Amino acid sequence: MTPRLDLVGLVVSDMAASLAFYRRLGLDIPEGAEPAPHVEVVVAGGVRIAWDTEDVVRSFDPGWRRPEGGHRVELAFRCGAAAAVDAVYEELLAAGYRGHLKPWDAVWGQRYAVVLDPDGSGVSLFADAAAPRV
Repeated sequence: MTPRLDLVGLVVSDMAASLAFYRRLGLDIPEGAEPAPHVEVVVAGGVRIAWDTEDVVRSFDPGWRRPEGGHRVELAFRCGAAAAVDAVYEELLAAGYRGHLKPWDAVWGQRYAVVLDPDGSGVSLFADAAAPRV
């Protein structure tokens, strides 16, 4: 059997803050999930995204330590148009989240930006640069 990607897991220090951030990016996370130590949702294509608190991870991996000096995995969200990248980036900054890379026209043909989630992991926003601006 060939393995297939089924779940992307995020380890978070503040479940409520993380869920609020990802809701702003359009993930359909059930209201009231904030106190849970583990939350998961199915996204388009059937892949699941899961959030686990640091305490949950330490319960089965006592030696786990929070990464330092940058993130190892980055989620990327496609925006409908190039101008939407700018709009979503500005909306997240206005809501108090930190920007990492301001929107720019990348050499690979996309409008691109990176914001940081509450745990400091990069989250890319992108759209085809040729897409009409809204």
